[in-house]
Amino acid sequence: MEGVLVRKIKKICVFCGANSGKDVAFVNAAFHLGKVLGKRKIDLVYGGGKLGLMGCVSTAVAQHERQVLGIIPSAFTINNLVGETCGKEIKVATMQERLVMMMELSDAFIALPGGFGTLKELFQMISWAQLSIHNKPIGVLNINGFFNGLLSFVDHAVKQEFITPRARKILISATTADELVDKLQAFRFEPDPALSKLKWSPSSSQKEKLDLTLRL
Repeated sequence: MEGVLVRKIKKICVFCGANSGKDVAFVNAAFHLGKVLGKRKIDLVYGGGKLGLMGCVSTAVAQHERQVLGIIPSAFTINNLVGETCGKEIKVATMQERLVMMMELSDAFIALPGGFGTLKELFQMISWAQLSIHNKPIGVLNINGFFNGLLSFVDHAVKQEFITPRARKILISATTADELVDKLQAFRFEPDPALSKLKWSPSSSQKEKLDLTLRL
């Protein structure tokens, strides 16, 4: 990446399934991503527990002696529903509080294969970037074409003028972990001139009550 400004990424938040999926390639890729993060001295923020791909990537990062932080709603910890978090754990009251904390504590975001929860987290981060609530890079690891349909839909929405070409650049994709991390490090945020004027910083008296729920 000679000549490209590389941003410093110390912590990456990974969104992924609490299931392992049908294809063993998903499990292998999750372990490999954890290995790549470890070798690059990048810590992990994730949703906590040890189920599915979430357990794979967190275990791999811990095995490479990097810090792992699981942010988990208290409801999930009842009766050990999702298993023991591999590393430090922070319990929160709501799913929204979890996502806000993930945004605040991470330098970048990666989505692996997953279901509705993974997609919700991914698009929430994209929406917040579009609104200049944050300027952090976001990418999907497109294992065996898992995200092909989603990426095609996003491009279709651009053609139908529901997503701007500028906003489309927010979502990065790659087929290997190393390529994706390289792209995240090289990402340059291009804020929308109109949306970047929005004021999201609350007064100190309101800070504890900040609600970033989007209603577009």
